[in-house]
Amino acid sequence: QLPTNTTSSKSTTTTTTMAMVSKAPCSCSFVLVHALTILLLSSLDHRGPIAVQAFAPHSHAKRRSPSHLSTALRYNSCDDQSVDASPNLPERDFLSGSVRPTLFAASMAFAALLSQPTFAEDANFNNAPSPTASKTASTVRTAPPAYDETWNLVKKYSLDRSYNGQNWDEAYEKYSRGLDPSSTDEDRVMKATTNLVSSLDDKYSRVLDKDAYARIQKFDMIGVGATLMPDATTKEIIVGAPPVAKSAADQAGLKVGDAVVAVNGVETAGRTAFDIIDQISDDPNSSTVTFTVRTGDESPRDLLMKREFLEVRNPVSYRVSESRPDGTKVGYVRIAEFNSLVKPSLEIALKDLESQSVDAYVIDVRGNPGGAFQSAVEIAGLFMNDKLATDVVDGNGVDLKFRTSKNKVIVDEKDPIALWVDGRSASASEVLAGALRDNCRAVIMGDTSFGKGLVQAVYGLKNGYGLVLTVAKYLTPAGTDINKVGIVPDVSKDEALPSAPGFVPLIGSDTSHVDFKDVTKRMAMCSD
Repeated sequence: QLPTNTTSSKSTTTTTTMAMVSKAPCSCSFVLVHALTILLLSSLDHRGPIAVQAFAPHSHAKRRSPSHLSTALRYNSCDDQSVDASPNLPERDFLSGSVRPTLFAASMAFAALLSQPTFAEDANFNNAPSPTASKTASTVRTAPPAYDETWNLVKKYSLDRSYNGQNWDEAYEKYSRGLDPSSTDEDRVMKATTNLVSSLDDKYSRVLDKDAYARIQKFDMIGVGATLMPDATTKEIIVGAPPVAKSAADQAGLKVGDAVVAVNGVETAGRTAFDIIDQISDDPNSSTVTFTVRTGDESPRDLLMKREFLEVRNPVSYRVSESRPDGTKVGYVRIAEFNSLVKPSLEIALKDLESQSVDAYVIDVRGNPGGAFQSAVEIAGLFMNDKLATDVVDGNGVDLKFRTSKNKVIVDEKDPIALWVDGRSASASEVLAGALRDNCRAVIMGDTSFGKGLVQAVYGLKNGYGLVLTVAKYLTPAGTDINKVGIVPDVSKDEALPSAPGFVPLIGSDTSHVDFKDVTKRMAMCSD
């Protein structure tokens, strides 16, 4: 049980952001953007539609094409995270080249990574043409809307620009052969759509049925079942996909294309999805949210909606594990997955440990397959201020640099941190590990991590299905491509971790083998 009220004598004041998520075990992660959810998924388990993993070829590791970046690729997440981009560049946004799908209203500020990466979206990420605009003029499209929509999303956002060596126009014709544009046989249409996506030969790209897509609400941080995105022409925040069936947004009558002109009385003009999430997070315990909505030329109307979240387990457990003779007090923190509760739960845990004068930490992400990419970046910001956390590169070489938040640090930046990983630590876990190590903020201990360096996006289709698509790769702050390689620890398991064979996810893991004097020395040498 986590305490409900804790304070820290050393920490910088931090606002706890409550984010509820739905219960759905998976070894994947999501980045929620536009109509999509971007993921960093661990490939540890591919049984379910949520177990999606993205992999990026090593040949792209040093590729950069800043000319594809918008002049204003900047956004603020709920933690003031920013994306750095070169100024004075041609007007073409990142999402135009990779991930400009609709953000779950509740997960906009969020990216999941159970080996899943996540993205944020900027108001300037709207310049990409609509999917239909990407069709080749010489090719007449005759398939049903869901098939056509999926084809366009792959055409626009796929990391693999060769589409597995296919001519994507020819693939359209091949897999839609025999389909009537007006067909109401949804099973047949979606089977053809699945075959189309399967032709990419990417085990992490797939079609989600309605139930599987609905389960992604695990990362819905607003809780009304709406998908928001900026309109490509007007830049207004609009409803980008049909609301989840029977959700508050659905029952309130929200429709695709409705403009959300204000949230809780604050206008959305000129703001990003992350700004909106940040605003809602200011009152995490609120049971309702009000959207001011305009349909077409009608006068705006207020819709009061009840926020509902599926049950999700608290992924954080912790305790003071040792008080050493030399005065060092050790805090042990276990992070089981990066779901929507991880950041607020970790904030509570760290504040409590700080209030108990803990001055050395073990962060245990062994067996953690990932979760929300954005959460990994946000969590890194609890340990270091305004540092590069990761680099995300899309199929066109467009490069986005994700930084940690400003002025959200809880743990004294001089306190030594040992981060435990193993072969089942993937995606978001690896983002966190890479961010802390490359910034000389932690020493990695254990076994080589899984090696999940790809990013998927989850796009909501208008018929209620979803598309999971590999759209990008990520690098550590030092530019290391860990895909299929993993993060090699600084200190082996035999030296620093409990001697018991295998990993048993029980709080109380033995931290006595960790030499924090050595950790402090390594961190100092790294920063010199």
